[in-house]
Amino acid sequence: MSFWKTIWTLAVGVKDLLVLLFLLLLFGAIWAGFNMGSGLTKVPDESALVLTLDGVLVDEPAEPAPLDFLTGGNAVPEIDAFLLVRAIDRAAKDDRIRMIVLDMNGFAGGGLANLEAVGDALLRFRKSGKRVESWATAYADDGYFLAAHADHIVMSPLGAVLIAGPGGNGLYFKDALDRLKVTVEVFRVGTYKSFIEPFTRNESSPEARAADQALADELWLSWREGVEKQRPALNVRALAESWPARVAGANRTQAELALDAGLVDTLSGGADFRAALVARVGAGENEDLPGDFNGIHWRDYLAAKGPDLHSGPAVGIVHVAGNIVDGEAPAGLAAGGTSVAMLIEEAIADSDVQAIVLRVDSGGGSVTASEVIREALLEAKKRRIPVVASLGPVAASGGYWVATGADVIFAQPSTITGSIGVFGIIPTFERTLESVGVHADGVATTALSGQPDIVSGLNAPARALLQGSVQDIYTRFLSLVADARNMPVAEVAPIAEGRVWSGRQALKLKLIDQHGDLHAAIAEAARRAGIKGEPRVVTVRAGLPLLAQLMRDLEGQVRASAGSPDALGRQMLASRARAVAQVQAAVALADGPAVQVRCLICAAHAPVRQQAGVQELGAMLATLAR
Repeated sequence: MSFWKTIWTLAVGVKDLLVLLFLLLLFGAIWAGFNMGSGLTKVPDESALVLTLDGVLVDEPAEPAPLDFLTGGNAVPEIDAFLLVRAIDRAAKDDRIRMIVLDMNGFAGGGLANLEAVGDALLRFRKSGKRVESWATAYADDGYFLAAHADHIVMSPLGAVLIAGPGGNGLYFKDALDRLKVTVEVFRVGTYKSFIEPFTRNESSPEARAADQALADELWLSWREGVEKQRPALNVRALAESWPARVAGANRTQAELALDAGLVDTLSGGADFRAALVARVGAGENEDLPGDFNGIHWRDYLAAKGPDLHSGPAVGIVHVAGNIVDGEAPAGLAAGGTSVAMLIEEAIADSDVQAIVLRVDSGGGSVTASEVIREALLEAKKRRIPVVASLGPVAASGGYWVATGADVIFAQPSTITGSIGVFGIIPTFERTLESVGVHADGVATTALSGQPDIVSGLNAPARALLQGSVQDIYTRFLSLVADARNMPVAEVAPIAEGRVWSGRQALKLKLIDQHGDLHAAIAEAARRAGIKGEPRVVTVRAGLPLLAQLMRDLEGQVRASAGSPDALGRQMLASRARAVAQVQAAVALADGPAVQVRCLICAAHAPVRQQAGVQELGAMLATLAR
């Protein structure tokens, strides 16, 4: 009886889920039809473009998951950096837009390279003679970097400015693995290929620590320069070092201290800030609603122009975002070698696409998947289609491997790149099994029969074979870089060995050709293709199913929050999420291919794309132990 009751409960649950999905599709279709029938969104005259940055700034937003939408999920809302910059640049030339309002209250950060691109767009907007105002309850590093590019920074009297700078601790699992009696077999080439260290050490090696510190110092320098160029009266390093003592020794609020230090220009609550905007740009459609000013959200502003239905010569953007994996993978979450190659082939087949920009935001992953992507780029070049690589916040290891297929490489000074090294890692469990009374035995016809054997351990011939494979791929990596950069291998070797470099250093080392953001790379691609004037730009991506399209549209209407608006709370959430991300990376590494081109330190500087609580961290640690 209980069996049939369980079956009935399961059937009812499936029926309810299908009904929910049907209703979602129905209401989505009605909403879409209403929007089509009501015409395009109208841009008010003399209005403010409202950049409500609730979420994390990313290169390629992940495909929306219907179940996450229904259950609430735990993904941080994502902001497409390219579309945001496009909205700002269009508004600079639009007489209907008078100013920009930066609402930073829910901003969860982003890679520094993308922050620089948005900051540069804000400066172009200001150079057109228009004003930018920023408001938040509190500012942390990433939010303050963007706010510094505004004419006027406003903060709540209850808020604070918390400048922490790059850095933080990683997780090391050696003792835990020893207690579980797991043997970790490591094969590596390169002094600085530190991805394996969390499995073999309890702390960073001196070589890895020195390289990591040098990278953090470079990013800190870029951040300070970006802020101090816009607010030259600030000495950011001195403020950051003296701030705890200032707070402890003052009988004043942190907001007042920030005002005195010149970090912000005005202290004002949200209601007063909106009232001041009403006085500047006029009231909105609902005049009876306090603080409803004459403004339009940036997503609505882009939608007001409607989709680009024109044909003709175009530059196609293909994204490589996230961990590079074999086969196919959902956009934004990982870069499937097959998926990305198919997009490149689609761009090649499109007669309108005259040039390709490969936008890379990845710390690497599978060697074979990286090579599949590079080979697809070579096919484009055989068809005389210019290929330009644009390196985003992170383009290291496998992310740099794919970039070697381009004609020219652009990066921001703060881009994390290089990491030209290879490693292999295989966990074996012979000691774990023996500890619970499980033993393995069998027969072999050669020394490699059954190898690599995770239940009995690796033998000497298998270890030699794996180390040889790693060495072969490293040699291949060096030759790819040498050929792509027109450098002798002997010149590449000293700057390889898994060492991670900033974009500023990479230019000096000839690993990239030029500093510039995605828009600079698009302009260069258009020039090489002979496209005159401002090029038409198309993002080459796989078509979304109808349900996913509705989710993306509805996601834009539901202004979700990315977390706590106070500075310390935001830092705590980010720290917790980074810890979860490190455990996820460890699990992915153990589940991945035997030989990989991946960058560990890159994960520490990537934006947080998922909210995480203590329960999630505990669950991830339990998964790793399993």
